[in-house]
Amino acid sequence: MAFALVDCESFYASCERIFRPDLKNIPIVVLSNNDGCVIARSTEAKKMGIGMGVPWFKVKETFLKNNGQVFSSNFTFYGDISARVMNILEGFVPKIEIYSIDEAFLDLDSLKQNYNLYDFGCHIRSLVKQWTGIPVRIGIAPNKTLSKIAINEIKRKNIPMSVLRLSSKNQIKDALKHTPVHKVWGVGRRLNNHLSAAGINTALDLAEIDPQNIRK
Repeated sequence: MAFALVDCESFYASCERIFRPDLKNIPIVVLSNNDGCVIARSTEAKKMGIGMGVPWFKVKETFLKNNGQVFSSNFTFYGDISARVMNILEGFVPKIEIYSIDEAFLDLDSLKQNYNLYDFGCHIRSLVKQWTGIPVRIGIAPNKTLSKIAINEIKRKNIPMSVLRLSSKNQIKDALKHTPVHKVWGVGRRLNNHLSAAGINTALDLAEIDPQNIRK
């Protein structure tokens, strides 16, 4: 099996940059419908310490003083750009699962015999950027959960091409070792508390424990 997760980078902020190329490398935040809180941040805004969901009035002065740019949310526009990205992805593979406005899983199983999947991922990333202006990260792995972990590894390692394939046992083990258990797909706050109490702190801890112990 082989899956790719295509994850649009800082999607709302990237949408705003499509018609404002002058904002490249400029901190951007997008606000909720009533401009009450921050619902999206560019990488630069995240580095400034702007938190997700923080009330806008608390960070407004500092953010604007540091040349930050702020936008009211435009969900119609974001939805249109998302549809364009998804339409492009649907042209690459027979099966696609749109997971959210900025994420989609691609089933690569029918392609892996004839394609270098890493190169294929790089090709997809290049065309999506060229045709829509949206940068994407692509994590490729044997299952959907690992493809999400591959995306986390791209962020953690700051991989320049923003494409990572986890295929060998050593690659997967290393990625799991560096993934906090709360970042595993499906592990929420309550489950994370139970796992932490049992000494399970990383995805590797979770992968190596006896399933019967987990059930208990």
